[in-house]
Amino acid sequence: MSKSFSESYKEAGVDITAGYKSVELMKEHIARTAQFGNPVDIGGFGGLFELDLSDVQNPVLVSGTDGVGTKLKIAFLMDKHDTIGIDCVAMCVNDILCVGAKPLYFLDYIACGRNYPDKIAQIVKGVAEGCVQSEAALIGGETAEHPGMMPEDDYDLAGFAVGVVDKEKMLDKNSVKEGDIIIAIPSSGVHSNGFSLIRKVFDVEKADLFAPIAVLGNKSLGEVLLTPTKIYVKPIMNLLKKVNVKSIAHITGGGFYENIPRALPEGMGALIPRSNVRVLPIFNLIAYTGDIPERDMFNTFNMGVGMVVIVSPNDADDTISILKESGEDAYILGHVVSDSEGVTIC
Repeated sequence: MSKSFSESYKEAGVDITAGYKSVELMKEHIARTAQFGNPVDIGGFGGLFELDLSDVQNPVLVSGTDGVGTKLKIAFLMDKHDTIGIDCVAMCVNDILCVGAKPLYFLDYIACGRNYPDKIAQIVKGVAEGCVQSEAALIGGETAEHPGMMPEDDYDLAGFAVGVVDKEKMLDKNSVKEGDIIIAIPSSGVHSNGFSLIRKVFDVEKADLFAPIAVLGNKSLGEVLLTPTKIYVKPIMNLLKKVNVKSIAHITGGGFYENIPRALPEGMGALIPRSNVRVLPIFNLIAYTGDIPERDMFNTFNMGVGMVVIVSPNDADDTISILKESGEDAYILGHVVSDSEGVTIC
């Protein structure tokens, strides 16, 4: 037991003993990820990771960092904090997947107005679950109290992931050609972007987030909005072993119009029939309630498509079949066209 204690610091708003309790409570969650390469307990000055490069000839490390954004406000209003960490991991690992990298480890950063150990442990529980889904080790993090800068009950959550890919196996968007097929992998919901608009549309501070809504399958608005971001690590890594995937896009902030072009070479565009897009009910509700034009919806949200993979026409059927074997209801979204930059939804 640490003898560290400062009454003066506590009077200033920082209770370091609460930090020690938080660490003790989160250890059981972090331990779930030790199997993925973390050889030591937490509490040191740096996170350690035992790197196995037996199957990688020319390793390239790939990193990604992100937060959860104002989706946190929904967690505050519902007082539910055990899934928001999944979002934080997902936003990082899904990005590095787009290079073809396998996530190795993750670190989180939690800033809070006041350290409530049970709440912090619930947040880290979600982070650990996201790491388990990603087969990545949670090797460390930081919890910082910011009294006077944040309300006592508020917190912010961010993190970063590091992965590895063999240089010869890195995805190269310049290999994409006209006629290549764009395949959609469904999202689990809104994921973790567009929540500033969502909060305005539904006036969430005054809304009943717990009441069931028929068009959402009798789930509550809060429940649907808090649905964790889907983590695509396992199905994508399995697919990369079996199919020549040319490029991948993670559909996050900016929706279709910003993210799909990032997976295409210059001078190429995406042609997507509107009827192909399997829009989730929550997006129809957002559009109807907020009277939001369809183009703005596709330029803000994933609309039910969390990730797209681009393959040659000869590989399209196999790609869909392999993804379905992994539990993903993948389908053809559109195709690549030349002499057109950006995305056309028709």
